[in-house]
This record gives sequence, C-alpha cells and structure tokens, in this order.
Amino acid sequence: MRKILLIVLIGLMSFGFASAQEIQVKSHSIDVGQVKFGVPVSVDYELKNTTKRPLLITDVQLGCGCTSVDYPRQSIPNDQDFLIKVTYDAQQMGHFEKHTLVYAYGMEEPLVLTLKGVVVEEIVDFTGDYPFKLGDLLADAHNIEFDDVNRGDRPVAKIHIKNPTSETAYPLVMHLPNYLTADVSPSRISSGQGGEITFTLNSTLLPNDGLAQTNVFLGKNPGDKVAPEKEIGISAVLLPGFGNLTEQQLKNAPIFHLSTTSLNLGHFNGKKKLKGEIEITNKGKSRLDITAIQMYTIGIQVEIDKVKIMPGEVVKMKISAIAKEIKTTKTKPRILMITNDPKRSKVIVDINVK
Repeated sequence: MRKILLIVLIGLMSFGFASAQEIQVKSHSIDVGQVKFGVPVSVDYELKNTTKRPLLITDVQLGCGCTSVDYPRQSIPNDQDFLIKVTYDAQQMGHFEKHTLVYAYGMEEPLVLTLKGVVVEEIVDFTGDYPFKLGDLLADAHNIEFDDVNRGDRPVAKIHIKNPTSETAYPLVMHLPNYLTADVSPSRISSGQGGEITFTLNSTLLPNDGLAQTNVFLGKNPGDKVAPEKEIGISAVLLPGFGNLTEQQLKNAPIFHLSTTSLNLGHFNGKKKLKGEIEITNKGKSRLDITAIQMYTIGIQVEIDKVKIMPGEVVKMKISAIAKEIKTTKTKPRILMITNDPKRSKVIVDINVK
C-alpha cells in the first residue's frame, strides 16, 4: 500500500506547481452578444500551458447548472495550446454573466473564465450605416459627447461597429482614461458581422467642472498599435452643483446673458483669420463668475477683459477663427462657458465659418 501511494505522489510531483499566471489565456472574458432564447451558446477559450512541466486540470467549477464545460482530462505538455469549451443554456431572458473556475494541480488560486451576453426573444441587428473607417473596422460614429453631466452620474453611449475584413476581429479600445470604460459586444466579431461598443462615464472621477476631452483608439486585435485613423474623440461636460442653494440665494443669483449663442464669422475666402464679438451682460443681483472658457476644437481663440462681472455690467468677448487649424477639425467649432448662474451654468456658443 505504501509503495502504491509513493508511486502516485511521485507521479503528481512530476506535474510540478502551476499558477493562473502560468496558463496563458487569449481572452479571460468572452462576450457573445445577443443570444436567442432557448438556443444554447458555446465558446472556446484558447489557452496555453506556459509552465515548464505538464499541466493537469484537477477540477472545474461552474457558476450554475445552466452551464456545462468540456476540458482536457489528460495531462497537457508544456508549451502546448489547448481549449476549454463552455456552453450556456439560454433559458432565461436578459443579461447574463457566468464564471467558470479552473483548477490545476499545484494551483493555489483558480483561473477564472467569464462568459457574458444577453438572451433575447429575437436577435436585432443594427440597420444603420457605417460611414466612418476606424483602422480596419467600420463604425457609425467616431465622436461621443456626454453633455450636461452632474457629479455622480454614470451616462452611457454606444458606437456600432462592423468587421469588413475576411478575418475574425477581437476589437478593443485603447488608451482609456480612468473615468471611462468601454465594453465591446460581442468580443469576437466574424467577417462581415457587427457589434457595438458601450462607453460608460464615471463622473466622480472627472477632475474639474467644465469640458473634459480625450481620444481613445479602436484596435482590431490585441497588440494593435495606436494610430490617428483609429481615433474616437470623447468629450464630457461636468456641470457645477447648485443643489444646496437657498430660495433667497437663488433670488439674488447672477443672470448670465449673451448677445448671441451662434456667431457667424462668414467665409474665409483666402483670409487666414476671421474675427467676431459677443457681449456678455450680468442681469442678476450678484457677481457673475465665468469659471471656465473652453474650446471644443483647435482653431478658435478667445479674448475677454474680465471673468468676474458685476450686476448690470457688460463685457465684450472677442473671438477669432484660424483658417489653417479649423480645416483640420472633425467636430463643429464651439465655445463652452461654465458660470455660477444656477439657471445657465453651461453656455455653448456655436461658431459658424466657411
């Protein structure tokens, strides 16, 4: 008996010790997108034994009885690829996220594989156009604006994408700031098929009131490089909070008034610069503070004498448009102003040039 036990122990020792980090996974999480009710869906997780010894999977734990798994029962030689297939029985409507825990001999922590998607009665495909090319992929938009965001909001915006290439795409969004997340569904898009990117803004992580702008990049596959042709512009306007003002404070608040919110500067016609002017008036009972003046695009210059305006006072704001820079912008030229007027804390001036 002791001899048999010794042989078993020696055999197990030959597998060595594994860790989740020593099992290479192409994608820990797979989003299958829309799944029709009553139709099981299966995915293959592509893995590789990157340990220096054979790998033995000793146990696989499923999140619920609605999933099943198929995995190698025999030892897996080092440096060899292998598959784990997880199947979800789509018998419940709505979004799902299922986790499969994979244990191998000597592994202290399990490898976690995630399968998610949404079960629907009928699969609905996007029927719009994809006028924008982002690297190798097509999209229905290349710009997102989160307007009128209050601190604590988590607004969501979507971009639909399509894979026009002959190869399967594994899209990913690169260079995301900490206040932004992006989920691609499905995570694998076959040739000629479409998907969507869901962007979620965490307004609590925005540094300041006013305009926050960033550029992210859409890659076709992990490892893709950042390039201008893959760029998605994202902006957010965080409003100042006035929720704690008393009725008397509101009654005595400043009132921001502009002579126009749409300034027509005309045609360049060979000119390098066009100029215009807007009058700002404080029609309230206390000082008006312009706490931020920001431009959505390059090519717009602003000059203002003062940003603290007393009741009844009029201030002129001079605006210039630079032809060389305006022609390179992808979005409409606009000026954003953030003020302490509770009823007009955000003001946008459209700049019209040709």
